[in-house]
Amino acid sequence: MPDASPAKWHRAHTTWFFETFLLSPNLADYSVFDQDFGYLFNSYYNAVGARHPRPKRGLLTRPDCETVARYRAHVDAAMEKLITNSDEETWNSIAALVTLGLNHEQQHQELLVMDMLHGFSCNTLEPSYESPSPPPSIAAPDLTWTKFEGGLQDIGHDAAGDANSFSFDNESPRHQVNLLPFQIANRLVTNAEWMAFMDDGGYTRPEYWLADGWAYAQQEEWQAPLYWRHDDKNTWTAFGLRGRQAINPDTPVCHVSFYEADAYANWAGKRLPTEYEWETAASTLPLEVNLLSKGSPRTLPAIHEPGLQQMFGDVWEHTSSPYLPYPRFKVASGAVGEYNGKFMANQMVLRGGSCITPENHIRPTYRNFFYPHQRWMFAGLRVADDV
Repeated sequence: MPDASPAKWHRAHTTWFFETFLLSPNLADYSVFDQDFGYLFNSYYNAVGARHPRPKRGLLTRPDCETVARYRAHVDAAMEKLITNSDEETWNSIAALVTLGLNHEQQHQELLVMDMLHGFSCNTLEPSYESPSPPPSIAAPDLTWTKFEGGLQDIGHDAAGDANSFSFDNESPRHQVNLLPFQIANRLVTNAEWMAFMDDGGYTRPEYWLADGWAYAQQEEWQAPLYWRHDDKNTWTAFGLRGRQAINPDTPVCHVSFYEADAYANWAGKRLPTEYEWETAASTLPLEVNLLSKGSPRTLPAIHEPGLQQMFGDVWEHTSSPYLPYPRFKVASGAVGEYNGKFMANQMVLRGGSCITPENHIRPTYRNFFYPHQRWMFAGLRVADDV
């Protein structure tokens, strides 16, 4: 798939980031591991130079995995030297970029699992990442609503109030938005609810779909979420990190695009929340997450407790908000300014984190973004409505 990259490319690219933006400019005696790696493992930094085409990363038979491991060890040792030997002035000048590099690597930890799952799904043997195990047998609670009065709400990372915490530049500046009263579902949309959408002709009724979404669904012959299929008994199964298993009706639907999520919300007589509504709701909750780092790389059913659930760490939640800069956003100078700003067009915002997102990489202000047709990320939805 053109969007996916091999595991060794992710490992080499995150290493290249430290070598290119920190070691080469700041460590006087640093020796570049391999001059060709700048071309092979640059992702999208035009200011740094030419790069290997993304759709052809899967054809990189060399360097092999052992060489990539030596590359990482070489850069790790040099980074330790840079950090250890930096005086206060040098450290103050590079600390923010070191932190960005670490968070960048966390992003690729999740991308690596996404890409690996897609690659496994293309193999007729359907290998599994985790040992197969039965899904939890917990019935999802009924869908209920939490209401919010609206009004002026503070949105985005509070750099002044929380200067020691990390955020990406697209989470700032903090600003106010004026929200109308709204309500948001207590939990994510389940597989059972998605099956009801399918059974009612959700993939065959254009009245629920955006025009571009309908065209894409017809072109790609979508009939169900990615990785779903009918087995010999005409029942639905889904391929996941534990291989192919029967679909648990009570877990959140996963691997659906924005186009599909929007069509479902229209079918249900509701809508997707805006990213501002989602952040307003999420900011009222403790950061309790379902995460890979806690040994549970799978979506889980909501539990029978009052209030909002599953806001963090099951699936990235589609919103109705286009990925645009916040008011007074300014692109950073230099090559790292290409990190987020140049992608602020034609994509949609997702919030909340997934079950494969590193734990300390999740926060209420985090803005993920994908093109509206993409499905290989761990993405689902919850519905919202006006009050």
